[in-house]
Amino acid sequence: MKILVYGAGVISSYLAHVLCAAGNDVTLLARGKWKEQLERNGLRIRHHLQHSKTLDHPRVIGDVPTEEHFDAVFAVMPYNKIGAIVEPLAAIHAPLVVLVGNNMRPAAMQQTILEGTVCEKEVLFGFQVTAGKRDVENGVLICERLGAGVMDIGGLHAPPDEATQAKLASAFAGTKYKLRWQPDMEAYLICHLAAILPIGYLTYACGGDMLSSTGKQRKLMRMATKEAYGLLRAQGVPIPPDGDDTWYEPGVRGALMQFVYWLMSKSQMGDLIACAHCRNAYEEMEMLDKAFDAIIARTPDYPMPNWQALKTQMPDWETVRKQYRKA
Repeated sequence: MKILVYGAGVISSYLAHVLCAAGNDVTLLARGKWKEQLERNGLRIRHHLQHSKTLDHPRVIGDVPTEEHFDAVFAVMPYNKIGAIVEPLAAIHAPLVVLVGNNMRPAAMQQTILEGTVCEKEVLFGFQVTAGKRDVENGVLICERLGAGVMDIGGLHAPPDEATQAKLASAFAGTKYKLRWQPDMEAYLICHLAAILPIGYLTYACGGDMLSSTGKQRKLMRMATKEAYGLLRAQGVPIPPDGDDTWYEPGVRGALMQFVYWLMSKSQMGDLIACAHCRNAYEEMEMLDKAFDAIIARTPDYPMPNWQALKTQMPDWETVRKQYRKA
């Protein structure tokens, strides 16, 4: 398949690597110094947990290819930037567009793409569980992942039809990368904030590194997420993947999640997965926080004492912006 990966951050670069490994004709849209490194040295990834390195040579471009035809486009951008590429995506000749990453306006973005499209398109939404960082000076990407990678993917309120599922599955054929078909990606993306925002609050409260966090703070993080899921249920929002909220309840699952939080705060792997993203994507985290504030405002009487207690431990967003913009 001829596939365009729009964006060249950690998530999109790993996605491009997997698609190359599957034998696709992959084009990677990148800009700046990272584009120069990709053109000069190829896509070099150090897989931290796997103790391995890979080198791929996708075609690298710097502008939106409006004259070419692609079988699919994966657009991978942080939430604070993806809105700017929605109209360019409509101008690309491709029957399938997958917006990958946090997104609190999926319906509006889908509508904009479909209204301005130059050809018949299907728009899906995905979320890939990958983290890490780019070492631009040395031209290598450090990737943190469990297994070969997973993408939760689907339409706004329905999984893709069988033909689209087969098409996407063929793009990853021969790899161990998993596609999990979700029935309601709009709900999925909303629920994801319940899990990641408390991690962000504690990261910023600890100065960007959860190494100094206490057991009490990490328990507060889990209880805050439990409250947020309860709020969403009260508002009638489905909780996909099914049973995901049970990891924050008392019992064995809750204890396992508490251990995951401890590991996140004490290991390099945890820092790359959680804290590094918060340090680098503070603008996205602020936008997501404001979006969830609007959701909370729909049910102002719903009790969220742990959520508020955790959030008040972090600096205000203006202070966060100043601190991490300098870094």
